[in-house]
Amino acid sequence: MNNPNIVILGAGYGGIMTTVKLQKSLGVNEANITLVNKHDYHYQTTWLHENAAGTLHHDRTRIAIKDVVNTSKVNFVQDTVISIKPEEKKVKLENSELSYDILVIGLGFESATFGIPGLKEHAFTIGNINSARLIREHIEYNFAKYNNEKENDQARLNIVVGGGGFTGIEFIGELANRIPELCEEYDIDKSLVRIINVEGAPSVLPGFDPQLVEYALNSLESRGVEFITGAMLKECTADGIVYEKDDKQVEIPSYTTVWAAGVRANSIVEESGFEHNRGKIEVRKDMRSPEYDDVFVVGDCALLMNPESGRPFPPTAQIAIQAADVVAHNVKAQAQGSNELEAFEPQILGTVASLGHNDAIGVILNDRKIFGWKATVMKKIIDNRYLLKLGGIGLLLKKGKFNIFY
Repeated sequence: MNNPNIVILGAGYGGIMTTVKLQKSLGVNEANITLVNKHDYHYQTTWLHENAAGTLHHDRTRIAIKDVVNTSKVNFVQDTVISIKPEEKKVKLENSELSYDILVIGLGFESATFGIPGLKEHAFTIGNINSARLIREHIEYNFAKYNNEKENDQARLNIVVGGGGFTGIEFIGELANRIPELCEEYDIDKSLVRIINVEGAPSVLPGFDPQLVEYALNSLESRGVEFITGAMLKECTADGIVYEKDDKQVEIPSYTTVWAAGVRANSIVEESGFEHNRGKIEVRKDMRSPEYDDVFVVGDCALLMNPESGRPFPPTAQIAIQAADVVAHNVKAQAQGSNELEAFEPQILGTVASLGHNDAIGVILNDRKIFGWKATVMKKIIDNRYLLKLGGIGLLLKKGKFNIFY
């Protein structure tokens, strides 16, 4: 009997962790493992806001796949996924086609613009290494351009961030730290720079403890951030935005609008004919798709319902990494002809949001609230723990965050 072909699509948190687990637990004579990814690196999505603000170089955020994947055990294919044909057990790539016996979908997310005019054309998103790098360079360009024009253009110094969720707030925190450095470098009066957050909900960081949200607002406002809550973004143009609040429309001139208010699962999932819930596959307890026993889903493409709240678990890196353990176990079981599959039960160990490199808020260990330096240290411990789990002490020493005292 031929070895089963295991194909893993995407090297995000779920895909790369599943691959690393399988290469350790399955011998080369037990299965053929193939990992497909667009780039030759995995990147820490939870660090992209730092790259976008320019407080962390993007090379720190990306991890070469060859540094964590053993290519003598795993066939790595650098290519772009075009479509999945589950009935035929095939995956169409830009340059080839793969057949599988067991498939793991970990294709990640893409931005959701909710049909807001101009967002797709004119707003930036923090979606990957290249888009984060573009934001950093664009901000620096506008600061450099400000004093090189006959008439100063305030739109160059207005930075609008759409969305007050996790990504938006973490990006704003890094920006608030970065702006004084940029002002010094480009001879700009810091009081002229505006960081404006537009959020549709009554407050930012929905679902977070209200006391911690208040702490976050105070921390960011003290560094010059403006919050406009209960406001709906109506239009984005090349030189500004229009938002509506209290039935009044307001324009803000800006050449830099960063949209951080919505993501959806990779559209390939929906287009490939899988049963889905708003683009995500509502997986069984063992992380398989509802209609195919040979298709597992992990990360942003998987919809996991919380039986206690009746709502989906948020698509966090923490859950993707935990789910990868179960997916790898179950893929191995199937590859070895066993039907004893594990059920995935997320263990939310805590949530920490950074407010820049020297401030943070969080809830850990049985709802214990932390903020300030303690939360900053915890955030870096979480980041370092992932690196250790993914690539051992070598990767931790190479990419880890050890600047816990500043």
